[in-house]
Amino acid sequence: MVEPPPFVTVVVPTYNERENLGPLTRRLFAVLDPRHSELLVVDDDSPDGTAGVAEELAASFPVRCVVRRAERGLATAVIAGLRAARGEFVVVLDADLSHPPEKIPALVEALRDPDVQMAIGSRFVAGGEVDLHWPLHRRLNSLAARLLARPLTPVRDTMAGFFCVRRDEVRWDALRPVGYKIALELIVRHRWRNVVEIPITFHDRAAGKTKLGVGEQLRYLRHLARLYGYVLFGRGARGR
Repeated sequence: MVEPPPFVTVVVPTYNERENLGPLTRRLFAVLDPRHSELLVVDDDSPDGTAGVAEELAASFPVRCVVRRAERGLATAVIAGLRAARGEFVVVLDADLSHPPEKIPALVEALRDPDVQMAIGSRFVAGGEVDLHWPLHRRLNSLAARLLARPLTPVRDTMAGFFCVRRDEVRWDALRPVGYKIALELIVRHRWRNVVEIPITFHDRAAGKTKLGVGEQLRYLRHLARLYGYVLFGRGARGR
């Protein structure tokens, strides 16, 4: 008997992404069977009407939208999506079309192996690459951030925002994210060692403005400090 496909929830955190959400949704359901999948948009009350676009898309696709009005931030939005997901497997990716949704089936397939704890869409393994249009300063920021995180995990793309996990294996009480790098938080807090990296081509955002500024970079340094404290001294489990 052929094993039925798992139900997959794709979590997309959004803030002012109305221009990208339609193209992303159509590409996503071109590779996922809508009978066995859903798109869960977690929107931080975008003033551009992103949530309204999600509601319009729900007329044609299995799309749900959770609007957060009391909290902000990419990492906490992803956690909210993981909690609200209906799928056995949960895929997280950005709304800006920098991550190729066509790679989602490969991430899900990697998790069919019960020994694999996470699958990442990786820019920095053989076959992965970054679009030449990605600005130089973003490349340098990414390199510096990866070097700072390298002692925490052997994963090559520690800054990845495109990944797949099993919902039932996430320990909510262990997570204390700061800022936007939730994949690194999951890997370190769960002490996951068997992480598979699937090569992807990473593109610069299709439309809209990046949310990465000096404030996010400082929050990333705070996040790293917590994770190093957790790994080295058993501190930082609850943060401050």
